[in-house]
Formats: sequence, structure tokens, C-alpha cells
Amino acid sequence: MRTPRDSSDVSFGISSDTRRRRDRATALLADECGATAVEFAIVAVPFVALVIGIIQVFLVFFGQQLLESVVQGASRQILTGQAQAAGMDQTTFKSNVVCPQIRIIFACANLMVDVQSTSSFAAASTSQPPLTFNSSGQVTNTWHYSPGGPGDIVVVTLMYQWPVFMGPLGFTLANLPNGNRKIAATAVFQNETIDQ
Repeated sequence: MRTPRDSSDVSFGISSDTRRRRDRATALLADECGATAVEFAIVAVPFVALVIGIIQVFLVFFGQQLLESVVQGASRQILTGQAQAAGMDQTTFKSNVVCPQIRIIFACANLMVDVQSTSSFAAASTSQPPLTFNSSGQVTNTWHYSPGGPGDIVVVTLMYQWPVFMGPLGFTLANLPNGNRKIAATAVFQNETIDQ
């Protein structure tokens, strides 16, 4: 049974229940226990996304730089006439010259090698060919292998489908429809005069 309220329970139109609720809310706001956990929860998602993004960008740049080094080393075999003198075709050039240099982070099966020769620098095309895919996501392009002869201008392009992953906030470096990133390196040079 409730007892009637006296006038001391009500001050300025605020009941004691309301006052108790207000006091509890004030105490809760003033309490700093767990503030660090709440602040970390607010900052954690963007922080993790930033760390994943930094790692992914680093790996792509590292892969790009490694591919640049490999194309320079492999092109030297054509430039000096060693690849032509050995009678290398595209498969042999890829497996014997290019792939031994990329063991660290690349899978040789995913590497694409395109070698084209022309008679002048003006006719050389350094634009990267667009990749075409079949229904199972495999590249269907046909690559050239024409290392040229003495004095010819040669364009060697190495391309690779780099696997990327999506970060927590939708950050991705993919530039291919299959969710990978195409990285490429190109070397353009004039073959040395080769005594044959």
C-alpha cells in the first residue's frame, strides 16, 4: 500500500523517482570505468582498415618493383642475343629466363610474357594490352614472342595478376573484373649487333 507523499518528496515539481533517475544518469556519465575500451572500439575499425590498406599497398608496390627488376634482367638476354642464339621460344624464355628470377612472391603460372619487335622506336607500342577472360576466369589472350634480330627495337612486357583482398571499409586495389590487380613492367630497347 502506498503512502501519500508529503511535500518534502517534491521539490520544484520534480518527483523523487525522476531525481533518482537523473542522479543515476549523472553518475553513469561521470563514471570513467571502461572509457578506454569504448574509445578503442570507436577507433579500432578505421585503424585496422588503415593497417590492412598499408600492408596491401606495400605488397603491390613491392611486387611491381620486383617485376620491374625481372623485366630488366630478362630483357638483357634478348638485348645481347643470348635468347636468340639459344633458339628460345616463348615457353623456354619464360621458364628458363624469367621464372627463376621471380621465385619470391610470384607464381610462374600466372605470369604473362609478351615480346614484340619493330623496326623503329616510333612503331613500338608500350601500351598494356587489356586482358580477356573466359567463363572460368582464366586469361585467354595470345601473347607474342618475337625477339627480333640485330638492331631491331624490342618491347618486352611482363604482366601478372596480383591477388588483392578487400579491407574492412571496402578498400580494394583490384583493377580486374576477377578481383585481382594487373601489375605490369615493360622494357623497350634496341638489340645489339649480334655476330651470327
